[in-house]
Amino acid sequence: MAALQPPGTAPASRPFGRALMWPAVAVGLGFLLVYNSITNPAEVAPPARAVASAPSRPAPAAPAAPGAGLALPRSAPERLSITEIAVDAPFTPLSVGPSGQLNAPPGDDDNLVGWFQEGPAPGERGTSIVAGHVDTKTGPAVFVELSSLKPGSKIDITRADDTVATFKVDSVETFSKAHFPNERVYADTPSAQLRLITCGGEYDRKVKDYTDNVVVFAHLDSSKRA
Repeated sequence: MAALQPPGTAPASRPFGRALMWPAVAVGLGFLLVYNSITNPAEVAPPARAVASAPSRPAPAAPAAPGAGLALPRSAPERLSITEIAVDAPFTPLSVGPSGQLNAPPGDDDNLVGWFQEGPAPGERGTSIVAGHVDTKTGPAVFVELSSLKPGSKIDITRADDTVATFKVDSVETFSKAHFPNERVYADTPSAQLRLITCGGEYDRKVKDYTDNVVVFAHLDSSKRA
């Protein structure tokens, strides 16, 4: 599989430690995305439900997205709720392993999402990364319907500080794993942004992997007490 290139260094305004990690993490995330959504692909049967590919849309224009000035203090996420696609799942933190690649969420839990804990927390200024499986060995998983979200869809994340951060979807796009746009997906931002990522497209029986990745681009729209 083709190696994915890391994005450029994060802006100097980011704390040094987090900015230093960002390019390395993008490499790890890239590996996660070109890999199967299931922990051990050699043992995997084709998924019980196929995930429809969402058509790719043009890159959003440069002007700041709505809510660009809204941001919250750092606080770990505890639960993800997307009513539109019946998602109600707890979080697990994801870290970069000894190989320098981001560890995936456990492959034996079909209702669990992971967030990259060395990057911005959901609601914090910057790009927060949340990953989830589209299926497990037993069938469909938490993000099986992720590609059906549309611009304007709402995503609620309950955080450890008893706030609920509500994100509004800007676009839902499907990218070939062979040409994944690391810089666009993972680049640091001056506003509070969210990326939800899973596998998508066709299931390739020969390589036991999906051909694409589904990425939801969203921005922080509001917050309230839990």
